[in-house]
This record gives sequence, C-alpha cells and structure tokens, in this order.
Amino acid sequence: MKNVKLGKIWDSLHSSYWFLPTVMAVVAIALAFTMLNFDRAGYYGPLEKWGWIYTGGANGAREVLSSVAGSVISVAATAFSITIVALQLAASNYSPRLLRNFMQDTGNQLVLGTFIATFVYCLLVLRTVRGDGDDYDSFVPQLAVTVGLLLALASIGVLIYFIHHASTIIQVSHIIMEASNDLHRAVDRLFPEKLGRGLPDTKPHDRAIPANFDADAYPIKANSSGYLQAIDEDKLMQIACDRSLLLHVKSRPGRFVVKGSDIVMVFPGECVNRKLSEQINDAFMFGRQRTEQQDVEFPVNQLVDIALRAISPGINDPTTAIQCIDQLSAGLSHLAQREIPSAYRYDDENNLRVIAEPFTFAGLTDAAFNQIRQYGKSDVGVVIRLLEAIATIARYTQNPIDRAALRRHTEMIRHDSQEAVSQELDKQDIEQRYQAVLKAL
Repeated sequence: MKNVKLGKIWDSLHSSYWFLPTVMAVVAIALAFTMLNFDRAGYYGPLEKWGWIYTGGANGAREVLSSVAGSVISVAATAFSITIVALQLAASNYSPRLLRNFMQDTGNQLVLGTFIATFVYCLLVLRTVRGDGDDYDSFVPQLAVTVGLLLALASIGVLIYFIHHASTIIQVSHIIMEASNDLHRAVDRLFPEKLGRGLPDTKPHDRAIPANFDADAYPIKANSSGYLQAIDEDKLMQIACDRSLLLHVKSRPGRFVVKGSDIVMVFPGECVNRKLSEQINDAFMFGRQRTEQQDVEFPVNQLVDIALRAISPGINDPTTAIQCIDQLSAGLSHLAQREIPSAYRYDDENNLRVIAEPFTFAGLTDAAFNQIRQYGKSDVGVVIRLLEAIATIARYTQNPIDRAALRRHTEMIRHDSQEAVSQELDKQDIEQRYQAVLKAL
C-alpha cells in the first residue's frame, strides 16, 4: 500500500481539533499583512468606487475591531463547550470508540477555525491603528477594517451553521450512518476488486513454504506496544525480494501488540541482524487506538457497540439496534461482492515472499453478529432482523465458505432464541424467518 506513513499522518491530523484551525489562523495572519500592505499603498480597487470601504476614524476602527475580536472569541469558547458536550454524550450514550468520528468532523473544525481566524485577524489589524481624530501621523487601515467586518459577517453565518450542525451530529441515525459510511469506504479502499467472490483459492501454497520453516525461522520482536494501525506491505515485499527472504506476518491491523512479542517470522533466520529488524519494524505503525485505515473490522465494532448499548436493560431501544443491523447487512453485502486478496504474496518470479495474517469474510461476520446475538437473543425484533439481514447478505454471496459462515450464524441465532423466547407465537415467527434464510442460502 502506497504512502502508508503519509496516510497515517494525514489521518492523525484529520482526527485533531488543532490542525485545520491552525491552518486557518495562519491564513488569517497572511491576509492581515496583505490587507495592511494594500492600505499603506493606498490601493482599494473597485471597493472604493462602490462605496464599500470603511470610512470612519481611528477611534471607530478600534471599537469595531475590538468588538468583533471580543465577540468572536466568546462565541468560539461557547462553540467549543458545545462540542465537548457532544463528545461526552457520544461516549456515554453510544460508544467511546465513536469519539474518533466526532473528532474527524470537518464541520466542527471549520467552525472553530473561522472564529479563531477572525479573532487573530482583528488583533493584528487593531495593533496598527494609530492616532486620534485628525492627527497628522494617524493610520486607519480602511481596507483591513472592511475585511474584518466581512469576516464578522462570515462568523455569524458559520454560527448559524454550527447550531444546525451540532444538533444534527448527535442524532443516533446520523451517527449510525457515519459509521456505516466508514465501513463502506474501508471496503472500497482495502478490497478494490469488484469481480465478486468466486471459489476458494486452491493453489497449493504449502508446497512453496520450506519444510524447515518453523525450525529455522527467526522472530522479529515488536519495538512498542499498541494497536497495529497500518502495515507498509510494499516495503515488506521489497525487503523480502531484496534479501531473498520469506516473511510470515503474525498480526494484522486492528490487533493489539505487546512490546517484545513476535510480529514477523523471518526465513532463513541467519539473515536477521539489527538493521533488518529495524527495517521490518519500521513497516509496522502502532498507535493508542484502532483506526479504519487498514482495519475494516473497526467500523463494524462501532456499529455493534451502538447496538449493544441500545438493547441493554438500562436503555432498551431495540429500534436503534435494528438500524445498526441494517447497516451491518449493507456493509457485509458490499464486502461479499469484493475479492479478498490471498494471504500468500509472490514476487515477479513466482517465489513466495510474504505470508500475511489472513482476513476472512467469516471473521467479519463473527464480529458483526456474535455479540448482538448473545445479548439480544430474548428480543424477538432483534432476532428476526438478524435472520433477515443474513438472508439479504446471502443474495450477494457466491463463495461456499462464506455461505457456510452465514449458515452457522443462522443456526446459532435460531438455537439461542428458542431457549430465550418463551412465547410460542414469537417462536413461530422466528422459525418462519429461519426457513426463509435457509431458502436464500
């Protein structure tokens, strides 16, 4: 995967509340100096002809700029407080893992950046206003003050947008849809082939693995603990080809790795040295939390977390859980139509070079359905929607292994619900959906 490190850096910047406001503040500084230079040069362009230039004196300019700066920074503090409340609400009512989605919200970052940029601009222009009344050496940056007024009007518009946006992003339907969009984007990014899922890969990969691999392979230890966020697969392949090695990756993005644990087995082991160990470790990027950069299971876990909170006894909101199941069925149907790459990676000369930790459709269905089935087995509506979701996914699934995974979940859902549901008519409804799933499979 190209530019994995740049992608991780951009993901970190995009998930912060300081990057975009800082960029906008720098732009405001540049704009202030540019407008002041125009004022010193006496060039106002067509604005002067149209009568849009500020025509007041020095005292009036100070009052205007100070009023705008003070008002905007007060509104910025209020907006930031509202944002923090929204973060707390998401963490307590939905899932702490959803905080990342709120931090990535460009609308909130743009609102804070606009307020801060306007404040910085007004301060820089305010310091250049000189004189009182008709003093000979007075300087009133009329164009710069005019632009400050325009920024104040823009801040009012942004404030109106923020009020609407803040009330929208905390709605559960919006949160579920954002997590679902993350899932679809991750599927498109990690599994771009749209040829559909065919028969299982039957190539005899075991013949390409040396018989003495387990005995002679040497482990590369992780340099730090944390969640594996991304792997530079191109770099690993380049290392393996340049040194004629076979690398067996022992983990995949999304897993937690303990410092000192094995992350790669290198064959032949006698080729391992400090430089090689550092090069391989450099291809693994760790962090304090999971991201969807190379972890398609992470947005699935977010949807599952929302569903579990919804069906908990303290909340008892099965409708929200059903919405999550609907989005999970859409994501898994999307994945079922994609070609999951083989875990065995060969070079141009058809030599096995890298064995990755395999990702399977069955593993993702386990992540999507297991916990919801276990905690929602007594809720008839949730059970029925789980079976309907599997029937929907089955229409897009051609691989017999994938269909076997769906059948296994169907049997578990039916078995658990028969034990947890006491009403006979409810059991009959569940049985009817169960038969419909078997027909779809």
